[in-house]
Amino acid sequence: MFSKPNKPAVLNRTSPSIIGTNCSLTGDVVSEGEVHVDGKVVGDVRCVTLVIGEEGSVQGEINAETVRVLGSVTGQITSRAVELARTARILGDITHDSLAVEAGAFVEGRFNRLQPQGAAKALTAAESAQAEAPAAAKVIMLGN
Repeated sequence: MFSKPNKPAVLNRTSPSIIGTNCSLTGDVVSEGEVHVDGKVVGDVRCVTLVIGEEGSVQGEINAETVRVLGSVTGQITSRAVELARTARILGDITHDSLAVEAGAFVEGRFNRLQPQGAAKALTAAESAQAEAPAAAKVIMLGN
């Protein structure tokens, strides 16, 4: 009645792939899990979670669900959640859903929000004309 299962549940977790400080990789990195870059990658990175250490650098496009940058990136980042530490140095655009930037992080590029999937709709002629018309500027000032 209160018997325990004979086999423990096994989680399908893998160890992160690590590119160490003494490693330089030229080519694309593709992983279905977590990738830590403490060395140098010249190429695109596609994974679920990417962590770039303080000594790490990526020169290429990044696509991941979660990106945490402590080192440097030269290229575009596309991710649902992006976190930039104070030591981060980014040269490129960041497309994100959620963004956290610590004071001291350097970014030379634009921040763009991810478009919700399935939310794109065709504009009617009136809507597109209205969208192209210049909007009135709205300025809100806070403080004294």
